[in-house]
Amino acid sequence: MINRRDFIKNTGIVLGTTAVSTPVFLKGNTVANKTIRVGLVGCGGRGTGAVFQALEADPDVRVVALADVFADNLGNALTALKAKYGNRIEVTEQSSYLGFDAYERLIKSDVDVVLLCTPPNFRPSHLALAVKEGKHVFCEKPVAIDIPGLHEVEQAVKLAKEKNISIVSGFCFRYSLPNRELVKRIYQGDIGDVKGISTFRHGGELSFRDRQPGWSDLEFQLRNWFYFQRYSGDMIVEQTIHSIDYMSWLLKNELPTKVTATGGRQSRPWNNYGNVYDHFTVEYAYTDGFRCFHFGRQQNGTTSRNTVEVMGTKGYANVAINSSYEIFGDQAWKNKEKLNNMYQTQHDELFKAVKEGRSINDGDFMVNSTLLAIWGRLSAYSGKTLSLDEVLHSKERLGPAIGDYDWKMTVDERPIARPGAFKFV
Repeated sequence: MINRRDFIKNTGIVLGTTAVSTPVFLKGNTVANKTIRVGLVGCGGRGTGAVFQALEADPDVRVVALADVFADNLGNALTALKAKYGNRIEVTEQSSYLGFDAYERLIKSDVDVVLLCTPPNFRPSHLALAVKEGKHVFCEKPVAIDIPGLHEVEQAVKLAKEKNISIVSGFCFRYSLPNRELVKRIYQGDIGDVKGISTFRHGGELSFRDRQPGWSDLEFQLRNWFYFQRYSGDMIVEQTIHSIDYMSWLLKNELPTKVTATGGRQSRPWNNYGNVYDHFTVEYAYTDGFRCFHFGRQQNGTTSRNTVEVMGTKGYANVAINSSYEIFGDQAWKNKEKLNNMYQTQHDELFKAVKEGRSINDGDFMVNSTLLAIWGRLSAYSGKTLSLDEVLHSKERLGPAIGDYDWKMTVDERPIARPGAFKFV
C-alpha cells in the first residue's frame, strides 16, 4: 500500500490545480505546413461526428484510416464521409481496419492524429498506445471506467507531457465560450467565495437495439454498450460525468475528501436493459465542511434538466446548458453572445495547436473528473461513504483486458449492484 501523497506524486493526479495548455515547440510532433493525416478508432455515431468536426477544423485534414469491430459501422462512416468530403477521404481497403486489434493497426500506421471514440472501457489501452506511438489525440470522455484503468491513463498523460503530444478530451463544457467566461468571472471573485455547487443532468433513456438473429451475447452487449457496466462504467461515468466535470472545473480541480452516494434502478425492468442504474445522487464532501451535490437520471417521461448552480458569498451563478448563462449579485452578468459549437471548438483548438507546433494537454482534469464519477458509482453501488484513500486503491476491474476480447469469448454479465450487498474492492 502506498499513501495518498506518494500516490499523487507518482501518478500525476493533481489536487487544486487547473491543467494549462502551454505553448511548446513540438520538435518531433509538429505537422505545420503539411497535410494532417487523421485516423478514427470507433466509427459509431459519436466517432463519425468527431471526424466530421476534424475535417471542418482545418482544410489540410485528410482522413486516411478507420477502425471498428463492426463492418457496418465502418462502412456507414466511410460512405457519409465520402459523400460530403470527397477526395479529402483517403481511406483505402488496406487502411480500413476491422477487429479487436484494429485500433493497434491504425495507431501504428502513418497517421498524425487519432480520434478515440470507442466505448470507454477500451480507452485506457487505446490512449496509452497512441501516446507511445507519438500521435496527437482527441479522446472522448470518460477516459476510464475503473481505477486500474485510470492508472493507465495517468501514465499516458505523463508521457504525453514529456513528448509534447496534444491530448484534447471530450469534456466539451470546457470548450463552451460562455462557460469559459462565467468560470473566469467566478475565479476572479464576482460571486465572492464559492460556498456550494449543485449540478443536475436529468433526461430520458438512451437508444437501445433489440437483439438480431445471429448476434452473440458479446455483439448484443457491444451494440448496447451504454447499458452494461463493463463497457460504460454506468450512466454516471458515461454521461452525467459532464456535470461532475463542470463542478470540478469551478473548484479548480480540487478533489474531495469523501463521497457519499445513492442510486438504483426504478424505471427499467430488472430482466432487460443490461445491468446499469437509472439514477444517481452524490454528495462530494471537501475540507472545512464544504459540500457539492450531483443529481443524474435517465428515465423516460420525466422532467429534463441540465443545470449548474453556484452559490457564493456575494452572489450566485445559474447555468442552463445550451440556453442561459447568468451571474446575479453586485457583479451581475448575462451571456448575450451567440453560443459556439463546443464540440467543433474542441477540434478547432486541437488542430490549430497541432498545425502551429503547440501542445494542449487536458490530461490532469480529465483524470480527476473521471475519478470523481467512478468514486460516485462505487459509493452508490456499495452504499458506503468512501474516502479518497480508499477509492484511489480500488482494485475492481469491470471487464477483461483488451487483449482478451474475442468473438468466441463467454460473456459473464455482472448483476445489478445492490447497496449493502455489493462489496467494494
